[in-house]
Amino acid sequence: MTHVVKTLLAHAEALLSEVLALESPESPEPTESLSASELPDDAIVARYFKRRRTLGRSDRAFIADAVYSVLRRKRSLSARCAQGGAGGVSPRRLLLAALLCACDDECARPAEYSRAEIEESLDETERGAVGRACAANLDALPIAVRLDLPDWIYDRLVTRLGEENAARLAECFKQTAPLDLRVDPRKAKRAEIVARLCAEGFTASACPFSPLGVRLKGKPSLARHPLFLDGSFEVQDEGSQLIGFLLRPKRGETIVDFCAGAGGKTLLFGAMMRSTGRIYAFDVSGKRLDRILPRLARSGLSNVHPIRVASASDARIRRFDGKIDRVFVDAPCSGTGTFRRNPGLKWRCTPGSVAALAAAQAEILESAASLVRPGGRLVYATCSVLDEENDAIARGFLEKHADFTLLPASDILNGYIGGKPFERGDECGSGDDAFLRLSPLSHGVDGFFAAVMERK
Repeated sequence: MTHVVKTLLAHAEALLSEVLALESPESPEPTESLSASELPDDAIVARYFKRRRTLGRSDRAFIADAVYSVLRRKRSLSARCAQGGAGGVSPRRLLLAALLCACDDECARPAEYSRAEIEESLDETERGAVGRACAANLDALPIAVRLDLPDWIYDRLVTRLGEENAARLAECFKQTAPLDLRVDPRKAKRAEIVARLCAEGFTASACPFSPLGVRLKGKPSLARHPLFLDGSFEVQDEGSQLIGFLLRPKRGETIVDFCAGAGGKTLLFGAMMRSTGRIYAFDVSGKRLDRILPRLARSGLSNVHPIRVASASDARIRRFDGKIDRVFVDAPCSGTGTFRRNPGLKWRCTPGSVAALAAAQAEILESAASLVRPGGRLVYATCSVLDEENDAIARGFLEKHADFTLLPASDILNGYIGGKPFERGDECGSGDDAFLRLSPLSHGVDGFFAAVMERK
């Protein structure tokens, strides 16, 4: 068993080193086709395992969980390791601290490997250093260190939410995100999907808000499940589903998903429209659009048309000016609302990258707005919790465009969640009630922002 644990720790160290290398000054800067939020941790993990197919499922789970545990708590773990003495802060020492130091991360150590088994694989020097790291007192350190956030992100959250709610949200970001599914109402009813999954041994339940959402306990593999293969459900966070509902597309309309990415919301729109009308899925990345194709095949939708564009001002976009019923802008952003799923983003995101993204977001929103016909709807959304990507962009746009009116987002959602008022959540801070802010703290979903606007 000691040999097995040593081998798994070596793999975890190698994988963590790959992830941490993306934070170095020598790493490539995000580009139009590769933003910080498009380097998800799970993609890096999947790439590592793809090159090492001999690793079993439980081995992969141990390695991935150990790496994610470090990424969620890297700053406080680094502080512990710095107090641990010999060896200092290294990928291996961070891993050992994450696995052995007291923490409430439920994925910190898979049950099949006990603390004693892990300690047995260490030499005396490492056991001593990790023991000192575990015993380190962090109370005197800055709160951003203890909350495992960069200073600049913590400062922005405090400005918007206050110290207490910023701390609560930061703690929530250190937890694991649930696995949510979206049922295709053309193919199945949610109750039927929940009942079948439960009968098969999964722990499944209806999501609290989305009428199409199903929440699973744990992280089961569904890639070969018959209901996934026939398009009865797709994997999609409940928050993403709620944001998509704001577009409220109708049958027979013409829709543009301006930054379609891999097509999660595109597929939602198509299902809501019962495969009628036309949906144009724009994106600057051909690789992202290619990922829509197998999903389209599973869904059976015939009204989706992916189009690769060179930029937000591409001539293929301009031919739709003033002709589109509804335009959805899921803008490229920092991804700060997805820290539960992508904790490595905490350490890759910078104030400079956010400023560059904000400039791009304003340009994209301007271009997308020109497509909307009079009486049509425009939705601007991000998976960010930073004001400069959210309120500032939406308000800046509305100040320059008197022909657009802001609609109350919560009122739109009420039609989907049984007519009950949609609660903002007490950590959403001050701001215009017409905007939608979703939170892992109040809503159990990723952090999202959305503004719904109508052209006069």
